[in-house]
Order: sequence, then structure tokens, then C-alpha cells
Amino acid sequence: MRFVRMAAAAVAVLAAVGGAQAKDWSKVRIGTEGAYPPFNSLTADGQLVGFDIDIANALCAEMKVECEFVTSDWDGIIPGLQAGKFDAIIASMSITEERKQKVDFTNKYYNTPPAIAVPKDSSIAGTSAADLDGVALGAQSSTTHSNYAEEKLSGAELKLYPTPDEYKLDISSGRIDAVIDDVVVLSDWLATDDGACCKLLGTLTPDPVINGEGAGIAIRKEDGELKAKFNEAIAAILANGKYKEINDKYFSFDVYGG
Repeated sequence: MRFVRMAAAAVAVLAAVGGAQAKDWSKVRIGTEGAYPPFNSLTADGQLVGFDIDIANALCAEMKVECEFVTSDWDGIIPGLQAGKFDAIIASMSITEERKQKVDFTNKYYNTPPAIAVPKDSSIAGTSAADLDGVALGAQSSTTHSNYAEEKLSGAELKLYPTPDEYKLDISSGRIDAVIDDVVVLSDWLATDDGACCKLLGTLTPDPVINGEGAGIAIRKEDGELKAKFNEAIAAILANGKYKEINDKYFSFDVYGG
């Protein structure tokens, strides 16, 4: 009898622990960078804006959950997710095998290629490894674009920056010869007064291993239920026209990609 009572008590304790660990997804904390226009950036008064932010809000509305945004430096954004500072990363993070070792990903929500920008008076002829040999090339650190440069453009003198803002300052002041980033990010910058120094040299052919499968939402590996909710919401906004509405607000082409 004593064993039966002890066993029943143990079951009750396990049930209580299990109930305490169950996650309530009525509120989802979303980590983003806030320094990667037009996908995510901060206005002068500290408001988060951009394609990533609008997509996140649309997904939260579809899931009927409250969104709470948390900004993070790019280099610390995956550790921040793992440490529980937020529940998901929506920050134009490419889905790569290397990152899959640390976090899980939803299906992609957009896919655009990398590109090279140079000063308008540059003599650099093209985007091949031979064309960029010996060139001082800027890139944001810990990105697929910096990885691409290290692997595919190894003859270039790569200089890494914490955010795109720093490489933009250096190329506009002549301290570097070229920069590599997402074609949309570079095109958006070149269309502004700050980007008047430079021009788009051309796009690069993505490497499926380095550049990944497109941008997805990063989730902790144990949060499979949240991943499923986001995947359902991504499919829903693609089907009901909300994705196209947001796409057309920022781009004149289909950013979802192939």
C-alpha cells in the first residue's frame, strides 16, 4: 500500500511539473536587430519598422498572439534566443546548416541573392573572384555574406563590421573599395542620399550551403509547437494576400523568391 501511495504521489508531482513547463503562446517575444533596412530598423524616435517587423506583426495577428519585440546586436542574437531573452528571431536570418546545429527554423519567408556595391568611379570590372582579388571588401560580421566572401572571394581583403552602417561609412569615405550584402539592402541604401557615393556592381550566384535556403524564423529546438504555429501562419498570409500587401509596400518585385 505504501508503494502504491508513493507511486501515486510521484505521478502527481510529474504531472504538476509537466503542467508548469507547458508554454503559453498567447504572447511571443520576437528578437530582431533594428539595424538592417529595409528589413528592420529603428526610427529616430525608437520605433521598429521594416519588412521583417510588418511580417512579424502579420504572423502574430494570424496566430492570435501578442507580439513583443526585443532588439539585439546581431552577434548576440542566437545566444539571446538560446538564453530565453526572446522566443523567436525575425531578423532576415538565412537558414543554413551551420545555424541549424544551434536553433531550428521555420519555412522561409523570403529569399534574395547577395550583391556587390562599389563607388561610382570604381574601376572594378565585375563580381567574379578574379575581379575582386586584392580589393578591400566590407561585410557585416557573422552573416552569410561575410561567409560567402571568405569562401568564394578569398583573394579580397575582407573587413568585418558589426552593422551595415559602419561599412557604408567606410566605403563612402574611401576606406574600402567594395561591400557585399543582400541585393535589397544595398539597393535600398543606394537609393538614398547617403548611398549617392556608390552603385550596384552586380548580384552573385548564391551558394546553397553558404547562403542557405532563404530567410526563416529561428526557434529554440525544443519549441516545436511554436515553429508549427509560425509555419501555418506563413502559409496563411501567403494564401490570403497579406504577404503580397506587405511585399508591395517595400518592393517592386516578389521578394519571396524561388
